[in-house]
Amino acid sequence: MLEAGHLLRALREQLHLTVRDVEAASSKLANRHRNPEFAISISRLSDIETKGILPSIYKIYTLAAIYRRSFADLLAWYGIDLANASQDAGVLELPHSHLLPAAEGGAIKVPVRLDPAFDPRKTTNIGRMIQSWGLVPLTHLAAMADSDFTFGYIGTGDLTMYPLLLPGSFVQVDEARNQVEEKLWRSEYERPIYFVEGRDGFVCCWCSVKGEKIILQPHPLSPVQPRILRYPQEAEVVGQVVGVAMRLGDVTLDDAPRSPARPKLN
Repeated sequence: MLEAGHLLRALREQLHLTVRDVEAASSKLANRHRNPEFAISISRLSDIETKGILPSIYKIYTLAAIYRRSFADLLAWYGIDLANASQDAGVLELPHSHLLPAAEGGAIKVPVRLDPAFDPRKTTNIGRMIQSWGLVPLTHLAAMADSDFTFGYIGTGDLTMYPLLLPGSFVQVDEARNQVEEKLWRSEYERPIYFVEGRDGFVCCWCSVKGEKIILQPHPLSPVQPRILRYPQEAEVVGQVVGVAMRLGDVTLDDAPRSPARPKLN
């Protein structure tokens, strides 16, 4: 808390404001909002800056407004990163379906420029194609920032997992889960989907390892044929798909581009 106080003092001095200036401005805010909690006395400000006293949320707001900094910035100085809110919400799974509020608050980084070689028709490890990032106020996407994950894009010409995963979808891949599980699955929804890198590109599919061979298994309704590759020489399991973002109702099998059937390799 003392470090945050020192940062606040440095910011105030950088703006050439005295403690009396802050007190006067805070009184105006308290009057405007009809709440005395927004007011900061000279002694209280001194305690915040030099003794590590934790200010209330009202006083943090007051300081953010006076110092022209975002509320999120000042909270971060006290160890609260609003960008982690969506990720931290995962500590409790809500049993019932519910609406999410519109994204608001601090900005997060999202890709704003991709490699010119990016081909939307091909399945891709999107992390390798990002050239630059930009700030966008979409706080709920912050949960995707975990360093253990990478992100894939299913090409518009890739029907391997159609109709379970539609072409043009984005998938979140847990690289820690790169060992193919072998067991009996009660349904296709339980069976893990893997993101696999081969010599000719990426594919999102079910997998089965038999000795030194890996079977890349498409969805039964897909027009794509299964592939058998040498493992791990010809195929590397990047990780297991643990999340997906896709639009519904935009693709049908009749008008979607068909991936060519691939011959089995011995």
